[in-house]
Amino acid sequence: MIDITDRVRNKSLHAKIVSAEEAAKFFKPGMTVATSGFTASCYPKAVPVALAERMKKEPFTINLWTGASTGPELDHALAEVKGIKGRLPYQTDNLVRQQVNDGTIDYLDLHLSESAQLSRCGYLGKIDVALVEACAITEEGNIIPTTSLGNTASYVQSADVVIVEINTTQPLELEGMHDVYVPLDPPNRVEIPIRKADDRIGTAYIPCRPDKIMYIVPCDIPDKTRALAPIDENSKKMSAFTLDFLKKEVAAGRMPKNLLPLQSGVGNVANAVIAGFVDSDLEDLSVYTEVIQDGMLDLIDAGKLKFASGTAFSPSPEGLARFYKDIAKYKKYILMRPEEISNSPEVVHRLGVIAMNTALEVDIYGNINSTHVTGTKMMNGIGGSGDFARNAYLTIFYTPSTAKNGDISSIVPMCSHIDHTEHDVDIIITEQGIADLRGKAPKERALEIINNCAHPDYKPLLLDYYNRAVEQTKNTHTPHILEEALSFHERFLKTKSMKKQ
Repeated sequence: MIDITDRVRNKSLHAKIVSAEEAAKFFKPGMTVATSGFTASCYPKAVPVALAERMKKEPFTINLWTGASTGPELDHALAEVKGIKGRLPYQTDNLVRQQVNDGTIDYLDLHLSESAQLSRCGYLGKIDVALVEACAITEEGNIIPTTSLGNTASYVQSADVVIVEINTTQPLELEGMHDVYVPLDPPNRVEIPIRKADDRIGTAYIPCRPDKIMYIVPCDIPDKTRALAPIDENSKKMSAFTLDFLKKEVAAGRMPKNLLPLQSGVGNVANAVIAGFVDSDLEDLSVYTEVIQDGMLDLIDAGKLKFASGTAFSPSPEGLARFYKDIAKYKKYILMRPEEISNSPEVVHRLGVIAMNTALEVDIYGNINSTHVTGTKMMNGIGGSGDFARNAYLTIFYTPSTAKNGDISSIVPMCSHIDHTEHDVDIIITEQGIADLRGKAPKERALEIINNCAHPDYKPLLLDYYNRAVEQTKNTHTPHILEEALSFHERFLKTKSMKKQ
């Protein structure tokens, strides 16, 4: 077994150091297990793998709560043995997604800013075990996290017992990069005292009484962070549209020359948009977001980034190696907070964040579907996009104008599922152009989106739908032909087939 006694600074806790297999014996059917992890960062690995091996021999299920998505040793390992009954608040694993959609897993898709409070207030039942990754335990028994915070602090506070994995692949230099603050719950809640992205308001560790720690498990499995796809032409175009738009906002006096704090969602498009800022003439930028990806490191290296606040550091494998190689430099610019703070509607509104997130589809009136394929199949979840979209100073959504090699338009008459209503959406950007929806009535928005954001192959069909809807509804407020709106793709494919003939 790996020696971790130097990382467990409270010597009285050394007697609680056990193997992953020994810790896995503690779990019982039906338990609610709340873990660290936000993206493939700081999730427990050794104990879930051992627990999955145990479940192969004696099948049972647990309820799994996390900060957001996690890595393969947690979500995928337990899904492979059908060991998950309930899951919240967000996921991205392909096998978990399959089991959510076939009914094996009961999935609660939650706004990330609300998930910690729900766990503390008992609406969802009690937490039996908090299973968390750390790089060290202090002399007082407090927990030093690794590459994310997520909901870990609240889970540790609420759980009956805590099991800690000490991950020796995570450098001790991560200590000091966290700002742990758990707000009081109503009726005792007070304001969150953050007025700038770099304000520190909490502790550098997760408070934990030593007697609450049941086991401490050594682990030497690194984060399985995900590779980012090369930046494609569509993403470059969307980034260019964004920069041009923001410069015009500065020129119009609607924001300072160094912009307002940036928030960027997870994934290739979001990372590409942030990377586009590197070659711009913008500087002294600040970030108040969930996930810090490779593009943020590029901004630091270019001298463009003043500070980045998030809840998780989630780079590519190359980005992680780059971060660890020069951690003393990068840690000066990065702070990780609990997700209810990184995503706090109060703080997002106060700072005037510029929210930049992605959509699966956008309808002609500006409603956004970011979670469901064809309205019924869950993709990943709403994540934190709703936290930012509703409360940001400026809300931007991105999507390529088509999907499935052009067979599907991402601009549709009516979204098959709506996560963000037209009331929360300011700007739509595709590789075709930008639609500024601010101050526009529904019919004005429809023409703005169709003319500026739809792919040329779909624009005539969308305009035909809109014009006929206006005529048939006698120019009503939000014209729709309901029997046609959700069969839009079928009609397009028939038209396409007739043209080929």
